Amino acid sequence: MKTAQDIILKPVITEESMMGLAEKKYTFKVAKDANKIEIAKAVEEVFSGTKVKKVNTMHVRGQKRRRGADVGYTASWKKAIVTLTEDSKEIEFFNDMM
Repeated sequence: MKTAQDIILKPVITEESMMGLAEKKYTFKVAKDANKIEIAKAVEEVFSGTKVKKVNTMHVRGQKRRRGADVGYTASWKKAIVTLTEDSKEIEFFNDMM
């Protein structure tokens, strides 16, 4: 059984993810084998007072990197965009970033 901390790995802080905060959309790096139901329950458990409306997930492909003649790829990962309900409490961690 995975805990909520095993599912939600870290927040994704980019310009595009910060624009989604106005619509109560929060972006997280999540475990590759986590499904939408597990992600929603983990967000509600870690951030008390939140209610998840919708979860969108996507696999992010590793980027190509070169070091001289050697070519390799960075690790691939899974991203989740979590939308909260209108009456839900906001996640304070992201509000401090703005």
